Amino acid sequence: MTATAGILDAVHKRLRYWVREVMMVARGATPTHEHLRSRIAALLVATIALDVVASALVLIFERHAARSQIKTLGDALFWTSTQLLTVSSQLPNPISTPGRVLDVVLQAYAISAVAALAGSFGAFFHRRGNERDPPEICGVPQRHRP
Repeated sequence: MTATAGILDAVHKRLRYWVREVMMVARGATPTHEHLRSRIAALLVATIALDVVASALVLIFERHAARSQIKTLGDALFWTSTQLLTVSSQLPNPISTPGRVLDVVLQAYAISAVAALAGSFGAFFHRRGNERDPPEICGVPQRHRP
């Protein structure tokens, strides 16, 4: 076996491992996978609901503002979605005070959602590691639980 074949075999094994892990998350194969999937789904539903409600609100706040470029529902949905994705849109920020407050709320939610998603994945990998290699097998004593 050549060195290249050995490397390709190792890469293939790791790729198969990660594909299997992704499929287990999609199926909810273990309670840990099911927990991660339910958290991601809840975050997605909350974000979509916020996007729709905030789009309607920003349209109400900005549609009659003098220098605002948010005049249609499509503009409002585009602006709100880009705010939730934490990317800058081509449309300027809202002009009205309620629109600016909504902008701050959307940015705070977006940052919190990214942090919650990162925390969910961190907890998932920690729990999944304990499922695969329990601490007592690795020589690390388990914490005493009251």
